[in-house]
Amino acid sequence: MKKALLIVLVLLFQYSFSKPITETQKLAATCKVWGFLKFYHPNVTDGSKNWDEQLFQILPKVEEAQTAEAFSLVIENWIVSLGEVKKYEAARSTVKKESFDKNFDLSWISKNDLFSKSLSKKLKFIEENRIQGKQFYYISDPYIKVQNEVKYPDFKWSDKNLRLLALFRYWNQMEYFFPYKYKMDENWDTVLIEMLPRFIAPESEKDFVLAMREISIKLDDTHASTQTNKMFDYFGDKFTPFDVVFIDNKAVVVNLKNDSLAKVDDIRIGDVITKVEGKTVENLINENLKYAEGSNRPAILKNIYWAVFNGKTETFEIEFNRNNNTLVKTIKRYKYQNLKIQYKDEEKWKLLEGNIGYIDVESINKDELPAVMEQFKNTKAIVFDARKYPQEPNIEEDIAQYLYPEEKAYAKFIDVDLTYPGKFTWREDQKTGKTNPDYYKGKVIILENEKTQSHGEHLVMCLQAAPNATIIGSQTAGADGGVCKYEIIKGYPTIFTGFGIFYPNRKETQRVGIIPDIEVKPTILGVQQGKDEVLDRAILFAKNGK
Repeated sequence: MKKALLIVLVLLFQYSFSKPITETQKLAATCKVWGFLKFYHPNVTDGSKNWDEQLFQILPKVEEAQTAEAFSLVIENWIVSLGEVKKYEAARSTVKKESFDKNFDLSWISKNDLFSKSLSKKLKFIEENRIQGKQFYYISDPYIKVQNEVKYPDFKWSDKNLRLLALFRYWNQMEYFFPYKYKMDENWDTVLIEMLPRFIAPESEKDFVLAMREISIKLDDTHASTQTNKMFDYFGDKFTPFDVVFIDNKAVVVNLKNDSLAKVDDIRIGDVITKVEGKTVENLINENLKYAEGSNRPAILKNIYWAVFNGKTETFEIEFNRNNNTLVKTIKRYKYQNLKIQYKDEEKWKLLEGNIGYIDVESINKDELPAVMEQFKNTKAIVFDARKYPQEPNIEEDIAQYLYPEEKAYAKFIDVDLTYPGKFTWREDQKTGKTNPDYYKGKVIILENEKTQSHGEHLVMCLQAAPNATIIGSQTAGADGGVCKYEIIKGYPTIFTGFGIFYPNRKETQRVGIIPDIEVKPTILGVQQGKDEVLDRAILFAKNGK
């Protein structure tokens, strides 16, 4: 009986290993192996091989392989052709760094149905004897910087090899170097299988361009997107002369980029736009979610306005509500350079009624701080408005010198582990402050919203660590950390969060953002009445502590 069962199992294995395999299966496995060898194989990571050309040479052989057995043989022969991998003896390090492994997964080496035991063994040996020194294709400083990639200045979307190269490059960069891969909604392996058909045989150039965009949006990272001027060919290169926020699935006008242009069509702050070209704003949002970058819903809504309002035509129709009346009108769009955006001069700091200081952290600089903090040292509270992006580098630590009574840790980082691609290591706590008995004793109030992103979120974390600090507002963009920018292939620059930031206790900030102590969101009525409801709530809290 046991012998018969063994025979059946052997036959089943032979059948599964010899049955036909799909192009998507083969290319997904090839993508993984190509990327793994690029960052692990000592004879590849030194830059001595033209690694793109190696891919172009192996693809026809992969296409010819019709079974898992044949595919494994193709890949094994390829690996052998790269030269001997010597057993690696790592130098003993006196510095021990704690590893962060939530993104790391090379289990596919031994679990892929297309791989023979012999192939898996070769890949595992390469992992164990990987290069652990200088890499040719990237450096970490401290976040990842891509280097030495051929740009292909004559890139044409119709070239299948170059399309696959673009996908393989991008997928593997994120596989090994995106610190928040584990936070994505969709498994990155699943994304590869899902997107491959769009790169193998796109229906048109538009389909390819949108595929390049969509795969970056799947990172669920407010920093992450692939940009190309060709996006304007499909969504339009004409803009509205006003800004909106989306409240209750409606677009509420909150700012006029150019008063004169807005007056041409009598657009007013507080107008509530419900339809664009006959489609509801809610439907337009849902249709375009896959093109708008964001770690969370508020961040996506902040970034989706262009997909809702941009267009190719100079005029378009909107339905909107004003003074409880529903109106329909045709309004104008403009080339960006013709908007001639008018930026309002706003006070960097001011004393509010009730002996409350106010500082706009977007515009204040280090040299101005001493005089401002001297002016505000006896106030009941200081409101730090972080609803815009801070322009001064490290301004948060400059401010903290006045708010902290002593040195204190406020953040912790993870960096790429150069010795083990896919892994990260914990950095020492980020600390600031000094012994300061004259630190500010009043309430520290920080304002935030979905526009509080990256440096802005880091600033909020820093000020939050001050005594008597309270955050008021709404969920931030959830993309804290420096960015990596590079060009995947000519005409397709991309960006993503390059290193991870956590609280000192390792609590996450990615996607969740910085959680406010008191949640306040703008309302349609508040916008129409010209109120800043978040600041109003901060003033109330400063006065009564509630």
